[in-house]
Amino acid sequence: MAAEPKTLMQSQSWTDDLPLCEMCGVGVAPNCVYSPDGEGTQNHPMEDRHLRLRGENCFLYGVFNGYDGSRVADFAAQCLTAELLLGELNSSHTDGDVRRILIQAFEAVEESYFNTIGDALAKKAHLSNYLLPHNESQKVQERLNELEQEVSGGATAVVALILNNKLYIANVGTNRVLLCKSSSDGQNQVLQIGRPHSTDNEDELQRLAAMGVDAARIRQAGQIAGQSSTRRLGDSRVKINYSEIDLLSAAKAKPIISEPEIHGSHPLDGVTGFLLLMSEGLINGLESAHGPEQVNQEIVAMVAAELAQQTSLEAVAQSVVERVKRLHHDVFVSGRQRAAFCSRHEDMTLLIRTINYPLADAALTPTQGGRIYPVSVPYSNSQSTSKTSVTLSLVMPCQSTLTNGTNTASTLEEGTPTPGSQSPTATLQSTNTQTQSSSSSSGDGSLFRQRGSQAAQPDETGRVPPYVDFSQFYRLWGGDNSDSQSTQGGLGPQ
Repeated sequence: MAAEPKTLMQSQSWTDDLPLCEMCGVGVAPNCVYSPDGEGTQNHPMEDRHLRLRGENCFLYGVFNGYDGSRVADFAAQCLTAELLLGELNSSHTDGDVRRILIQAFEAVEESYFNTIGDALAKKAHLSNYLLPHNESQKVQERLNELEQEVSGGATAVVALILNNKLYIANVGTNRVLLCKSSSDGQNQVLQIGRPHSTDNEDELQRLAAMGVDAARIRQAGQIAGQSSTRRLGDSRVKINYSEIDLLSAAKAKPIISEPEIHGSHPLDGVTGFLLLMSEGLINGLESAHGPEQVNQEIVAMVAAELAQQTSLEAVAQSVVERVKRLHHDVFVSGRQRAAFCSRHEDMTLLIRTINYPLADAALTPTQGGRIYPVSVPYSNSQSTSKTSVTLSLVMPCQSTLTNGTNTASTLEEGTPTPGSQSPTATLQSTNTQTQSSSSSSGDGSLFRQRGSQAAQPDETGRVPPYVDFSQFYRLWGGDNSDSQSTQGGLGPQ
């Protein structure tokens, strides 16, 4: 049995013949560490992986957040595909059947992966027990380091399965799924499906406490063996050698598990909207920049804005990832309050699957329609909820004079374009297993003045005249933030 999974790791022929889903787009950005001057450097090879495949009677999507290497993420993406799309799934299965099959698929991934590293684990254990002369100990240590590289690493995973037009979610770890449903009256309901398996998840802490682990210490530490997840694929350190880890040493049984939490089915008949699968790196990047309160609403607003402008789902997903990356970078170089949280970010992955949701008019290319770029304004997470921290988005006009303005606010005031529309008025409703909130905002778009289609010519100083009139913005901001301006020196042209 151990030899067969090794063949899987060496070849991707299992899944090469499966078609990609054309109703899906993926955006990615590698990890980055900033130097004091704001220059970014990639710290390690990209470890996130994803899948977006179409079977005979279903669709399969997944985002895998690898760490300490991409070996587990690679293996999980291939093996899960084989278990689900080349296995026993068919349209006659009930909801109970599908949930059982998803759980069994994750069990097969975990078992097969540890079979592939079984020999390396045995050699590592054997060499660790040797007492050798000093002149030979260095060579043994070098070999132990090599074996450690072979067996180290893990991954978290979130998988979405659509079968018989019903959605099923299987989650292991700290990635996130959002389902956005749009209605004819312009409302967008945002549902976070499930909660992350992390060290601040009360259910997970109770599970660990039942095994004898000190839940209070886990919560205070925030991480277990370098990761915040309490469920993982792979990671032999916490699966085999957990008794050697101080936080887990009191556990009566294996505390870090690979069992997925299954959600669904969610019927998709008559639904118009989109499904988002996000890696932990994307979520943490935006939370670091803007705080965790409204991350779901901000992401949905960005996606809806790009869907109204782009004609390619790939471009939509990549544009959103680039916007999050830019926001994270801008907060760091600003030196403002949250800059200390933004010195680095991990790999970012966003998978978008539309559900009867139209893209922009195919006759309007992204170049003609323009692209949405973020305009940064000072952000302070310490502001009271009566204040508004605004991130403006604008469309850079090209040959046509299409303009659009969107306000996203930390107090849930967001303007989100509705499908096929440039309306400045929208409503977002956010729900999860514990909370539900809604907001709306409106405006006449007068912050964004149209410019003639002719190209602007630079003056004698080499500068191009502005085509965005911010005077109303500064008046509005000044009225709502007079207190903070008095201490911060004000906002706007000095």
